[in-house]
Amino acid sequence: MSIGEELTEKLAYKVSFYIPLGDFNIPVPQSVVVTWGVMAFLVIVSIIFTRNMKIVPGKRQAFIEFCIEKLYNIFYDILGERGKRYIPYLLTVLLYLGISNMLGLFGIAPPTKDLNTTAGLALMSIILIQYAGIHQRGVGGWLKHFGHPIAMMAPMNILELIIRPLSLCMRLFGNILGAYIIMELVHIVAPAVVPLAAGAYFDIFDALLQAYVFCFLTSLFIQESIMDDD
Repeated sequence: MSIGEELTEKLAYKVSFYIPLGDFNIPVPQSVVVTWGVMAFLVIVSIIFTRNMKIVPGKRQAFIEFCIEKLYNIFYDILGERGKRYIPYLLTVLLYLGISNMLGLFGIAPPTKDLNTTAGLALMSIILIQYAGIHQRGVGGWLKHFGHPIAMMAPMNILELIIRPLSLCMRLFGNILGAYIIMELVHIVAPAVVPLAAGAYFDIFDALLQAYVFCFLTSLFIQESIMDDD
């Protein structure tokens, strides 16, 4: 099998199993199954880490609280008191993306290399952004905000409703897919030499960076949505 054929096979859309529904069989793609696995992992880890919480924390609890506090403050500095209610969502997505993007280290295709996954995440984020605007301004203020700073800008501001989720989706998808392709090529061409060093960058550094960028941009869009128009 040539390098091109091997890479094409790895990038092919894969269905893990089918769910029978009447006369139809609904395909469940590999990315969905992997996402379920990541979600289950996060739930189990969160239960383990939050058991037997104490007022005077031990070393493990203190370390976990320190990490969560640092991540929380990153988004709090952007969103402030008004937007702190959205931080748990951002932290959850950050953890999901961070783990999902690093699955290549274990030979598992990241679910974020599937456009459907990144599109779903982008859609969730953009709905939350609009909800934040409506919650802060009310429906009337939210609609009026599309005419800021002048009424002529309304079409462009409305167009942003499509551009923003598209940019979030394609940026994450493109970077993760590109990193996955590079790593697969490295494994095929030089399996014993380069993968360790390349994996440290693409499967760890770049994976965490893309998770942070997605959540950082989402928090900026939320902050813009809830702030007062001058």
